This record gives sequence, C-alpha cells and structure tokens, in this order.
Amino acid sequence: DVERSRGLGDVYKRQTDDRSLSRAGLDYHEQAVITHHADWAAFCAWRAQQPPHLLWAYTTKATRRHDDATPGADDILLFGPESRGLPAHLLDSLPGEQRLRLPMRPGSRSLNLSNTVAVAVYQAWGRLI
Repeated sequence: DVERSRGLGDVYKRQTDDRSLSRAGLDYHEQAVITHHADWAAFCAWRAQQPPHLLWAYTTKATRRHDDATPGADDILLFGPESRGLPAHLLDSLPGEQRLRLPMRPGSRSLNLSNTVAVAVYQAWGRLI
C-alpha cells in the first residue's frame, strides 16, 4: 500500500494516474492501494486505526543503517521530499532506532529519492519473503 500525505511537501505533487505511475517504474501499480491524506494530522489519525506497527523514517541524519533494521509486514516506511528530507519535528518524535540511513561513501552525495525508496522497499520485502 502507498500512503501519501500533503503535509510532507513537494513529493505529494507528483501524479498518481496510471500513465504517471507506469512511467515512474511502478509497473505493479494496479496491485497497489494508494491513499492520499490531506495532511500529516490526517495520516496520523488513519495510522492510529491500523494494526500495531512501527514507523521507519529514512533520513541522512540517522545513525542506524537500514540493513540493521527488520521492518514488519504492517510497518510503514517514511520518506520525505528529496530537496529537504523529513521535517526535524517529525524525526524528533521517533525513537532513534526507528530512524534509518543508507550508508554512503564519505564525501558522496546521498542517493536520490527514487533510488532510496527502491533500496529500502527491496530490503524490507526481502526480509518478509
């Protein structure tokens, strides 16, 4: 399932029609459930009604590596806008062990958002199979 919140900024502006999703490489989008939340508060209200789960925030500011975590089937992977990442207040609301980073070579730029999502989702799926 894909949950999108307008409260996280410019990522929300991307189109989610069939043509746009196919072009973005989401070839299995017919199988995905995409839900749009009006803002972060609406997402949190929705989240409170879901089965027990953890929220995993992917950020360059984390110290824990993504491959050191074991997201569960009901857990949520959270990514912020590519231009600025997740807001500090959101990161601060999560325990440090739920903030994950993809390791990069010193002096290297971080991966772009689509590559980060691909690596994180692949890693999470691989642990569930």
